Amino acid sequence: MSILALGRVFVANMTGNVVFVGFAIAGAPGFSLSASLFALAGFLAGAFAGGMMVSRFKRNRATLLFSATACELVLITAAAAIAQAASLPYGDGVRNATVLLLALAMGIQNAMARELAVPDLTTTVLTMTLTGLAAEVRAGNRASLMRRGLAVATMAAGAVLGAVLVIHVRPSATIEVAAAIMLVVASAAGGSAEGPLPGSQSDELTIR
Repeated sequence: MSILALGRVFVANMTGNVVFVGFAIAGAPGFSLSASLFALAGFLAGAFAGGMMVSRFKRNRATLLFSATACELVLITAAAAIAQAASLPYGDGVRNATVLLLALAMGIQNAMARELAVPDLTTTVLTMTLTGLAAEVRAGNRASLMRRGLAVATMAAGAVLGAVLVIHVRPSATIEVAAAIMLVVASAAGGSAEGPLPGSQSDELTIR
């Protein structure tokens, strides 16, 4: 949605946004300097907030997952409301506000994913996942290859669904679907938040 409807800006992939900032400064047509800067600022603020959540809840992975996804849900729902109420094509104010809210959510998500450190599941960037998939295919670790393959397939499926919704329904529908997914994840995490998930630091301390 961010690429197709908000004007060549990423809300999760900051490598692309840094490059887009360079393009915009150089005067390349079709790139918005303000949108890219709002995305970078939002992502950094979200990552900072996510880091605070990690410091507070890192002893219980389920609580961390619930807290982060609940915050994401609020931000994504607000972005969906703005996009739904605005007329197309989006003006600069609507675009920048939507980008900021979504980038905040993705910053929180990346900070959480970094702490949870599930192998090959960074949730927003697949470069290292694809590298590992190709480099270790001869090792034959079926579980690892399957996890990496599913990560790639899931993101590709999300891109297809997002593009279909933007083109054939309305751009805000993509954010609404994302909010629904966040609600499911937050609900599942909330149900497990009272006790640490397997592999959490508190479990490791108990075993020791």
